[in-house]
Amino acid sequence: MHDIKLIREEPASFDKAMMRRNLPATSDQILKIDGERRAAQTAMQEAQARRNDLSKQVGEMKRTGGNAETLMQEVAALKDRMAEIEVLEKELGIQLDAFLQGLPNRPAADVPDGKDEADNKEIRRIGTPPGMNAPRQHFELGEDLGMMDSTTAAKLSGARFTMLTSQLARLERAIGNFMLDLHTTEFGYTEVSPPLMVRDEIVYGTGNLPKFAEDLFRTTTGLWLIPTAEVPLTNVVNGDIVDADTLPMRMTARTPCFRSEAGSAGRDTRGMLRQHQFYKVELVSITRPDQSTAEHERMTECAETVLKRLEVPFRTVVLCTGDMGFCSQKTYDIEAWLPGQNTYREISSCSNCGDFQARRMNARYRAAGEKNTNFVHTLNGSGLAIGRCLIAIMENFQNPDGSIAIPAALRPYMGGLEKIELVKNQ
Repeated sequence: MHDIKLIREEPASFDKAMMRRNLPATSDQILKIDGERRAAQTAMQEAQARRNDLSKQVGEMKRTGGNAETLMQEVAALKDRMAEIEVLEKELGIQLDAFLQGLPNRPAADVPDGKDEADNKEIRRIGTPPGMNAPRQHFELGEDLGMMDSTTAAKLSGARFTMLTSQLARLERAIGNFMLDLHTTEFGYTEVSPPLMVRDEIVYGTGNLPKFAEDLFRTTTGLWLIPTAEVPLTNVVNGDIVDADTLPMRMTARTPCFRSEAGSAGRDTRGMLRQHQFYKVELVSITRPDQSTAEHERMTECAETVLKRLEVPFRTVVLCTGDMGFCSQKTYDIEAWLPGQNTYREISSCSNCGDFQARRMNARYRAAGEKNTNFVHTLNGSGLAIGRCLIAIMENFQNPDGSIAIPAALRPYMGGLEKIELVKNQ
């Protein structure tokens, strides 16, 4: 959500920010609605003051035996007028909120301008892609091992579901455990096991509603299945005023994530790249404004460390204004090398949302000894997407015979197993 006071004070700056997002200038429309609403608020205050004054006159006139009929008629007329103004002010407030709710966050000054992913800027590349002759894609490897089954998953649930068995299922679990241990023991994140279904206002707080409702799944009871643990973790401070000394707060969770994948028809239909249900380890930080830039760099480094430990080649890019998420003011994407596709694919997005989500949640902090409060800053990132990490390991550690070597960092989580291979008569 945007600060209407800043739009009033710097409309040209606001328009420039939205135009960097490839949107038209809208400050004139916003300020017109805002002006009408403020005029209605002023009219209400004036009517209330007049009514109070008249009520006193009526009381005085009655005490002195005078005829207060005319004054009482005016009081009654003011009451009706105030009811009309109240309805108008409420309607204008809803209209203004709806307008602002649909506009994305302002991009940070150092975010590159651009229209789509072609304009993203690579900032570093770690690791060398392994040289392979005719590398295979993850679903070919998994199906040949007999441990990745999309046919049975489709029978159970339809398209965009995959069922893992045996050592691939164990490897998926091992990856998640490794990530959680790394983030909690080395990077100071607190592990959380949050609810997987949340209320409307919680999904609204992180910017998923109302604009992106079609991307979500909703239960028959009105609760929403979480698209990522960012939603419940960020909303831990929804409506709260936290002590400044407790910031930054750092939380992590491994949860299933549920997404409708609206608009992705025909894209990545085979395998595990784009699923309705997948597992992810999420990182969330709640900070003071002066901490968020450094925290963003720190969070990105935490996510990168996962791939470094797993020895998976990757690159990190900063997203351009046209490719950033709705709530983000700056985003780094980490892309793992996939030999089977001969390209890098996103495995994590780390975003600094500034106070954009905090305004929607009314999440604030107060410094010691101060009366005033300020909005917190929120950050989130994948640390990492477990399914995509599994894909990257399968493709980068594949052997010519179809077996998959297990990265050294994961072997303790796999009972010392060094390689996944086809076991006859399993």
